[in-house]
Amino acid sequence: MLNRITNALDFQAQALSLRSERQRLIASNIANADTPGYVAREMNFAQALRDATGNGQPAAQLAASQPGHIAGGAAGGAAFSTLLYAAPSQTNLDRNTVDMDRERASFAGNTVKYEATLRFIGAQVRTTLSAITGQ
Repeated sequence: MLNRITNALDFQAQALSLRSERQRLIASNIANADTPGYVAREMNFAQALRDATGNGQPAAQLAASQPGHIAGGAAGGAAFSTLLYAAPSQTNLDRNTVDMDRERASFAGNTVKYEATLRFIGAQVRTTLSAITGQ
C-alpha cells in the first residue's frame, strides 16, 4: 500500500517538475521573440516523463568532451535529452523561429496541466490522510 502511494506521488512529482521545466522553456522562447537568430526550443514532454519515471529506455547520458563541460545528470538529464528545436511556421528575415501564437497557446496549455497536476497531488494527499485518520 505504501509503495503504491509513494509511486503515485513520485510520478506526479516528476510530472510537476517537468511541467515547470517546460514552462521555463516556453518563457525563454517568449522572452527571445525579438532576438535575431534565436531558435525556439520545445520539450518532448511524454518522452521526458517516461525517462524520468523509468517507464522507457534510460535517458542518454551526455558525454563531457571538454574539461569545462557539465555532464548530464539524473536531475536534468531527462528533460534535456528530449529538447527539440521548434519548426518555424514561417520564414523570418532575422532567422528567429519563435511563433508567438504557438508559444502563447503552449504556455496556457502547460499552465492548465501544471495546475491539474497540483490539484491531483492535493487530492491524493487528502484521500490518503482521510484513509489514515479514518474519516
